[in-house]
Amino acid sequence: MKDFAALFAALDGTTRTNAKVAALAGYFETAPEADRLWTIALLSGRRPKRTVTATRLREWAAEAAGLPLWLFEESYAVVGDLAETIALVLPESDGGADRSLAAWIGDIRALSALEEPARRDWVVAAWESLATDERFVFNKLLTGGFRMGVSRKLMTRALAQATGIDEAELAHRLMGDWSPETTSYEALVLAPDPSADLSKPYPFALAYQLDGVPDDLGDPGGWAAEWKWDGIRGQLILRGGVHHLWSRGEELITDRFPEFLRARDFLPDGTVIDGEVLAMKGGAPLPFNALQKRIGRKTVPKKLLAEAPAAMLAYDLLEAGGEDLRDAPYRDRRARLEGLLAGLPPDAPVGLSEAVPFVTWTDLAALRATSRARLAEGLMLKRLGSPYRGGRRKGDWWKWKVDPFSIDAVMIYAQAGHGRRANLFTDFTFAVRDGENFVPFTKAYSGLTDAEFREITAWVRKNTLERYGPVRAVPPVHVFEIHFEGIQASPRHKSGVALRFPRMARWRRDKPVAEVDTLGHLRDMLATYG
Repeated sequence: MKDFAALFAALDGTTRTNAKVAALAGYFETAPEADRLWTIALLSGRRPKRTVTATRLREWAAEAAGLPLWLFEESYAVVGDLAETIALVLPESDGGADRSLAAWIGDIRALSALEEPARRDWVVAAWESLATDERFVFNKLLTGGFRMGVSRKLMTRALAQATGIDEAELAHRLMGDWSPETTSYEALVLAPDPSADLSKPYPFALAYQLDGVPDDLGDPGGWAAEWKWDGIRGQLILRGGVHHLWSRGEELITDRFPEFLRARDFLPDGTVIDGEVLAMKGGAPLPFNALQKRIGRKTVPKKLLAEAPAAMLAYDLLEAGGEDLRDAPYRDRRARLEGLLAGLPPDAPVGLSEAVPFVTWTDLAALRATSRARLAEGLMLKRLGSPYRGGRRKGDWWKWKVDPFSIDAVMIYAQAGHGRRANLFTDFTFAVRDGENFVPFTKAYSGLTDAEFREITAWVRKNTLERYGPVRAVPPVHVFEIHFEGIQASPRHKSGVALRFPRMARWRRDKPVAEVDTLGHLRDMLATYG
């Protein structure tokens, strides 16, 4: 744990990419294999489940620190992070424990089998045996909220440096349905069996956002365009007589979309398709809201299956007859995809994503303007000669999205952030006018500069009206332009609406509160685009 805590501190203490990669590579070269495996798992989002509630941890930490619970809660509100608060308030320790990361995680996972008194005694004893920096990491593991501020791509790059294995090959080895309990470092990284996991997807190829117009991309004849559909990006895999459906977030979602069982009736074994899972009826996409009703459900009732049947619009063919096609140029992969899907009946669960023919960039801009009417987010531009490469690689694929929705709103609540922003107010609640009142309708926490966050933090501290735990009510003074990608009805919210991907576009210092948008305007947008 000492070495892992030191790694965490090194990664948290720099914003330089090369320094992060070097720290990780050094760790992967020297750490025990079991610890390397768990580090890969943690950085891939495979965190151990929470085994102790946050409420119990606060109570136990306050007692161990000899603090009244109210004082601990006040400290928590200032620090903004439970794991860090606990690490700071506990009495100093010499950190005598010298156990591996894997050993600690094994004990944490076993906590769920203990009665609460025994669980408490073990946690307190662990705190007493760990130094402050180790406690912080330990608490993160306990709460199930472990994050290290390192992208999966950087982790893979560091692992490639440490092992000498090609980065793209490693990215593929780390995909799929694995956990440290079901594999070893040797089997996962060093000598994987290619037939061991037929469900394994390929790393998804991602696109860069195109700002402005595509004129700088050169001759339009070297590019293909297709609609950027608003659904769940996924890979449909047919191998070994079974099918699997993976989301871009590397979540196995096969059971949530039983419609794709029929894909085996239409597509040959050894096929991997990259596409968009959408709710569709009559061959046309439904609004994202229809699909969202199914997201997160382990089982889908018959009524919802009938209301929002799912299908995939295919973008790319990654494997055919068991052959990996990713190195082939896009034009060839697209031609093979069209041939594979030609002649499928309308009720097949997979269809071809429509190509968008164009001659000039001006022609394409006119078509892009029709995106929302087609329930698309905009266009995808793909260089005809491009291979399929995992991750975001500038130059070959671009997403040319339509401009976001925009609304002016006033901030009414503020809350401190987490991590390096724990001492700043960064999470805000915004409201629109409804007659003489203000109605909250969304939260946002990104879009401002650090300097702006510091400025608004100073203002919040001086102008707090009321406190509700970590949340502070403030006067409705500051107007912000809020951008978002979609709007839908929501009976859970007082405003009756919910926004997709809201963020602060700018601080409208030039705009008085009297000119913020109204609830009626939001409802008009809902009627038009919801």
